[in-house]
Amino acid sequence: MSLFVEYTEPKWRNLDMRALSVDEFYLYLRSGFHKESYLYSLSDECYTCPYSKVKALPAADVAAGVAVDVAEPLRLNSAFGLNFKIYEHDQGHYAYDNVTSLCWLRRTDLQEFGVYNLTLQANGTCTFAVDKAGVPINYAFLAVFVLVAALLITLKLVSCAWRCYRYDEAAAAADSIGAAATKATQRKRLRSLDTFRGLSIVLMIFVNSGGGGFAWIEHAAWNGLHLADVVFPSFLWIMGVCIPLSVKSQLSRGNSKARICLRIVWRSIKLFAIGLCLNSMGGTNLEQLRLMGVLQRFGVAFLVVGVLHTLCSRREPISPQRSWQRAVHDVCLFSGELAVLLALVATYLGLTFGLRVPGCPRGYLGPGGKHDYVAHPKCIGGAAGYVDLQVLGNAHIYQHPTAKYVYDSTAFDPEGIFGCILSVVQVLLGAFAGVTLLVHPTWQSRIRRWLILSVVLGLIGGALCGFSREGGAIPVNKNLWSLSFVCVTVSMALVILSLLYYFIDVRESWSWSGHPFTECGMNAIVMYVGHTVMHKMLPWHWRIGEMNTHFMLLLEATWNTLVWVGIALYLDAQEFYYSL
Repeated sequence: MSLFVEYTEPKWRNLDMRALSVDEFYLYLRSGFHKESYLYSLSDECYTCPYSKVKALPAADVAAGVAVDVAEPLRLNSAFGLNFKIYEHDQGHYAYDNVTSLCWLRRTDLQEFGVYNLTLQANGTCTFAVDKAGVPINYAFLAVFVLVAALLITLKLVSCAWRCYRYDEAAAAADSIGAAATKATQRKRLRSLDTFRGLSIVLMIFVNSGGGGFAWIEHAAWNGLHLADVVFPSFLWIMGVCIPLSVKSQLSRGNSKARICLRIVWRSIKLFAIGLCLNSMGGTNLEQLRLMGVLQRFGVAFLVVGVLHTLCSRREPISPQRSWQRAVHDVCLFSGELAVLLALVATYLGLTFGLRVPGCPRGYLGPGGKHDYVAHPKCIGGAAGYVDLQVLGNAHIYQHPTAKYVYDSTAFDPEGIFGCILSVVQVLLGAFAGVTLLVHPTWQSRIRRWLILSVVLGLIGGALCGFSREGGAIPVNKNLWSLSFVCVTVSMALVILSLLYYFIDVRESWSWSGHPFTECGMNAIVMYVGHTVMHKMLPWHWRIGEMNTHFMLLLEATWNTLVWVGIALYLDAQEFYYSL
């Protein structure tokens, strides 16, 4: 039973264990000190932060020999340690290292739903003990995996039984011939691209559903790369890969470049408008409507890259005769876009490190708040935050960034205007991979090209961030859409596409791999808009009890994702496909 609910006792001593949420525990504070003292805490997740006050500890009744103890619910991040300091005097909201504390403790073994004792002795020293052991949170993955596997096996058996009941051998043979014909038709289309897009949208739905409340799945507080941080850039990049294929197809059908550009403009407007409508789900007050968002950034990037590539494209590019010229032919064809890409990178770096932001150091890339020991509390994002604030206004940017809950930061839009600069670069790098796909005739040359570029970009990204989370000149940061973030995520996307392309389109030995992700990728916009609109509706989402365990949150997120996968399969069976 503890595997499913993640704790066994509803009560422990006088504590209500079910009042805790995921990643929370109780800390019993006992003080034998002769005067009032003050507890402060700091998570390792908060980089260069001061300690924050937890509460005051009452003085012990020395005459009666009675120590005073109280219980405090605290939150942890299982990926980071938690530090405690007790001060003799009140340090205010924050406590800094220049003040000596009575005692200091650092724990990396704390678990959710645990109960721990922190005791301040009469002489000012601290002791720490486990009162009730916490629960291991990763068992939730095993439990959900078993349940989902059982569900899928049951559905498969029912499906097979239904087919045996409905069809005779002749019908089955006809179905087989039809399936073979369908497969032969689908081979003309690169299924790996649809599969990549499908993987991205399925993972996006999963993480947008909470991902079970696991910290490594959710977005990083500021610097760093979690699973959720990979989804959006991958989706943008694969959109870039498809742009050269689409433009070439339209040019070969005799469409003029002006007509193609008009279609791109119209599609971009629709993407932006849909994103704006989705933002209004939280309220239709235009004075506080968030203007930017995921689809808005898609629209901006698609507009710039689509029009640029269309204007730079040639209707029938002549393949060079010499081998060395063929080796760099894709680079030559991409030279116009490459020049714009470099100009955008130079613009981004110039503004990031050269723009004067009032009250902030030049080139600041931090989250503001209590970062850097509260030196720059209102400087979140540096130049990026400042530009968005000046252009959009505080009322029209995102009010709940991930940094707010760790660094006490102010409002910041992770899909703001400034970040669009390198988002366009992300899509341009995807377009270059698409050009490689068109220019190089053999699968070996394509994959070799992609993997070489992946290594180069990975090394550049690693060098920029110093191969660390917080180090380097430009840390990996999804909120800022930093240059190192672009390099690292594009490097990962190139490797994934290479693997999918090899196994799905080349070898065809992993024919089941694209299913059902291929079908999801062919209706990606339906799935994205649908899961956003239906976010609080049955049967996609539900609540049972407090929903305060990783198991319940993971089960709900997985169920919601599977329902949308089922919808994509149904739409594919009905041959319904929608794209803007």
